[in-house]
Amino acid sequence: MSDLAFARGQMTVSLMFHIFFAVAGMAMPLLMLAAGIRHHQTGDPVYRALGQRWAKGTAILFAVGAVSGTVLSFELGLLWPRFMAFAGPLVGLPFSLEGFAFFLEAIFLGLFLYGWERLSPRLHLFSAAVVAASGLTSGIFVMAVNAWMQGPTGFTLDAAGQPTNIDPYGPFASPAFPSQAIHMALAAYSSVAFAVLGIHAWRLLKDPQNRFHQHAAQLAFFLALVSTPLQLVSGDVSAKHVAEHQPAKLAAAEGLFTTERAAPLAIGGWPDTEARTLRYAVKIPYALSILAFADPQAEVKGLDQVPERDWPNVPLVHLSFQVMVGCGTAMLGLVAWGALGWWRTRTVWWSQRFLQAAVLASPLGLIAVQTGWIVTEVGRQPWIIQGIMRVEDAVTPMPNLVAPFTLFTALYGVLGVVVVVLLRAHVFAAPRNDEVGS
Repeated sequence: MSDLAFARGQMTVSLMFHIFFAVAGMAMPLLMLAAGIRHHQTGDPVYRALGQRWAKGTAILFAVGAVSGTVLSFELGLLWPRFMAFAGPLVGLPFSLEGFAFFLEAIFLGLFLYGWERLSPRLHLFSAAVVAASGLTSGIFVMAVNAWMQGPTGFTLDAAGQPTNIDPYGPFASPAFPSQAIHMALAAYSSVAFAVLGIHAWRLLKDPQNRFHQHAAQLAFFLALVSTPLQLVSGDVSAKHVAEHQPAKLAAAEGLFTTERAAPLAIGGWPDTEARTLRYAVKIPYALSILAFADPQAEVKGLDQVPERDWPNVPLVHLSFQVMVGCGTAMLGLVAWGALGWWRTRTVWWSQRFLQAAVLASPLGLIAVQTGWIVTEVGRQPWIIQGIMRVEDAVTPMPNLVAPFTLFTALYGVLGVVVVVLLRAHVFAAPRNDEVGS
């Protein structure tokens, strides 16, 4: 493997590891806040125990996410110095704001953790609300940087190809920013809600009368009920943006090698890049043109409009897109099933089959986040800054990148084991009814 491949591999491993903690940092505080609100509304000690336990779990994930995020910040400078030299003045503001939100989240998370007896109820809930807001905005500020890489704005290039007339707010003006920010926020909420629902559903299968797990599962489910349908709507908006601004990414995701009017939507299939055709797919007539441009006769650009050297990894992007859409569809089906049960009974409606399905579906949101990120990032290749700088031109000239790749991969492996052990103990230590009141 080349040093470029090892640099890309190291960033891939780092991002795929860190994104678990990024989405947890965005979504878990909202569940923590919901439990706190319910406790202060009802006085039910179960909600207090739930808020405390979720806060401790959030703190564990926050700490590990801080480590992996710090590593990522170093990797940007060490592995991609030419990118940072060009982009640093342009994306400095959102990165600075993300750091501010990160510290704000850490401070108020501590207040919520240790303020149950020391703060007034209103101030205690306010601290949880700040954690939820800062966790969300922290992720949104990072998405502003990524959106700028997808659609760079806020500068002009001089004769030497260097940025001038820099607008520090340029990343927030990128046409990709609104759709990416909303899509990522909803992805965080729905994926974490499904993961939490699955954990507590698994415990309810063993102890169906445990009120702690009943309340936890209900709060997680209602977050999934709201965020999952909205996530699919935001996905449609994102697809329309990609069709207009990054047609090569959409063509790779759909395995569309030839520009077509009334283009069909492909389900499944395998892109044969040599023959330039999509094999074994089920195609729905007109559907891609409708989804991309809201017009059944619209022309959708294929990869034939893009020089082959500028193609992304078509099989990887297509497979990742199919997995992401499949996961989202299955998640929507589960929340529809659960919503129907709640509408019929308006009470604790967990059936054995639903709980089993929730356990099986618990990783789907996180899988969708990972595969969606692959579509976003690999689909932009070979550009690190769309249309301006190629990945191969941004990498460090330092040789022997296999060494840091191996070292950091091992580090993430150790951190992953530590997180699993800590969270497993945390889940198994959940209280019984007699420990929190009935």
